[in-house]
Amino acid sequence: MKQVPAVFLILWSISLGSWADSVREIDHLLDFIGSSRCTLVRNGEEHDAAAARTHIEGKYDYARRWIQTAEQFIEYAATKSSLSGSPYHVICSGREESSFDWLMRELSLFRARSAHNGDEERRYST
Repeated sequence: MKQVPAVFLILWSISLGSWADSVREIDHLLDFIGSSRCTLVRNGEEHDAAAARTHIEGKYDYARRWIQTAEQFIEYAATKSSLSGSPYHVICSGREESSFDWLMRELSLFRARSAHNGDEERRYST
């Protein structure tokens, strides 16, 4: 039996960790979309948060094999129509913005909270 180089095992474990982080971030973004009180404007039609999540999750399920990061999820599944190419917008509290900007801001906030929570966990586990 051949020995697996230690470097390969280290890179493989890092890759798994990155993949797990991406899945956690994408799951969070889907929850964020579905629990928001915002309206998604897609191809000129308004959709409530639950319908928006269902639609975007369906696009993600279809494209999952090509999406490896939360940024790719946002770009390929949550920001524009695959058919018309029209960008998605959200309306939150009367303010309209691109779904790209909205989701990238939430991803940044989620990562900051996760980093802070990781610091807290390390502080209390030592």
